[in-house]
Amino acid sequence: MSEPHGVREYLLAFADDEHLMGQQHTEWIGIAPFLEEDLAVSSIGQDELGHAALLYELVLDLEGVEATDPALDALAFGRPSDDYRCCHLVEYTTSDWAEALVRHWVYDTFEAMRWKLVAGSSLPKLASVARKALQEEAFHCRHADALLDKLLAAPEARKRILEALEVVGPLVTGLCEPVEGEAEAIRTGVAAGSTTDLLAPLQQAAEERFGAAPVNSLLDHGQNRRTTRSADFEPLLARMREVFDYDPEAIW
Repeated sequence: MSEPHGVREYLLAFADDEHLMGQQHTEWIGIAPFLEEDLAVSSIGQDELGHAALLYELVLDLEGVEATDPALDALAFGRPSDDYRCCHLVEYTTSDWAEALVRHWVYDTFEAMRWKLVAGSSLPKLASVARKALQEEAFHCRHADALLDKLLAAPEARKRILEALEVVGPLVTGLCEPVEGEAEAIRTGVAAGSTTDLLAPLQQAAEERFGAAPVNSLLDHGQNRRTTRSADFEPLLARMREVFDYDPEAIW
């Protein structure tokens, strides 16, 4: 594998995570528990989609392709399912608000750590995107923590949150699995370290936040969670493509 291809795969997995997480957040528009949260989670979703678009631009740059709107749409929506590199955590679709909130906290806590890995990247554009993203992630994390502060203090709400953690928890390991091309990204200075190294601090943060760890097992590298799609992926991709499929040639 050539280094440019390896770095492309590394950034593609990052972009796919952001894209699907943004989509999951935006699907709570109009159905979140209260208006303030409706607006907040949709705003966070827009941030994640913005991060995804910037990362997809970097992928196209590495391919030598101009980042036009059609090229970005083709990369974001037009690939076969087995070409996506997202983790199962962002594919998981739930109608339970407690699960969505726990997933929001876990993902954004991890994401802030991951953006720090590329904040000093040898790719100037990536380093610039990371600096912007870290400012937004600080808000995302504060938002999730503020809600959890209130909910974990109420016995019934705490029970629901901890039940949600048990559901979401097994997906956390896949979030931290190394992605294809990561070794090349580290060797060339694109990233400062491995996502695998983020599992321990993520576990510690979860224990401090919830009083329990989301998962207790070590990474299982045989699962290939980023190259095998979950049962939730195809329905989610269909929803993501719904407007795009009306007219794939249109410029929205």
